[in-house]
Amino acid sequence: MVAELIGTFILVFIGTGAVVFGNGLEGLGHLGIALAFGLAIVVAAYSIGTVSGAHLNLAVSIAMFVNKRLSSSELVNYILGQVVGDFPASGSVLFLLANSGMSTASLGENALANGVTVSGGFLFETIVTFLFVLVIMTVTSASKGNGAIAGLVIGLSLTALILAGLNITGLSVNPARSLAPAVLVGGAALQQVWIFILAPILGDVLVALVAKNFLGTEE
Repeated sequence: MVAELIGTFILVFIGTGAVVFGNGLEGLGHLGIALAFGLAIVVAAYSIGTVSGAHLNLAVSIAMFVNKRLSSSELVNYILGQVVGDFPASGSVLFLLANSGMSTASLGENALANGVTVSGGFLFETIVTFLFVLVIMTVTSASKGNGAIAGLVIGLSLTALILAGLNITGLSVNPARSLAPAVLVGGAALQQVWIFILAPILGDVLVALVAKNFLGTEE
């Protein structure tokens, strides 16, 4: 639980920090934001991942539970660590913004872009979560995966998906990553946060079943 708390803090603090402090790495824009989240996954995977596997994502943990890689008690601990780690990360970003005299109107929260409908956003988040967790389920599979490069593959996958989805939903694929910024910012982000909780959960349950029954990841 502590490892997941620390790892989720790393992910949210680095990723959303890149969003609000200068729109990512200077001169790189969307690529900078995508790389920040992706590299944060790599950092967490090769540090606290040695303890917990670095799920850092409620959707990933539920998929692991569905395919019996986690027990029910372990699932509770993982979710607690992820949700608790999310809030001090967003709180720290909020404090640093306020302390720097910058606007605190945004904390890198997920929200539907202009013109994107609720159904469209929900479908998009379901699909991208399916793709993201599919990578995780296969690359970490005991029978078909490659644990030595798993952290790098997962980080690069998240980078690619963020580049695809930044102008649609901001790309969540992770309820824990979306919850704290929405709660602290309020407004439209809080009203829409249910999309970024339910859609990833639906996507991860679907991919868990596909990975097990069609791809043989749980053999």
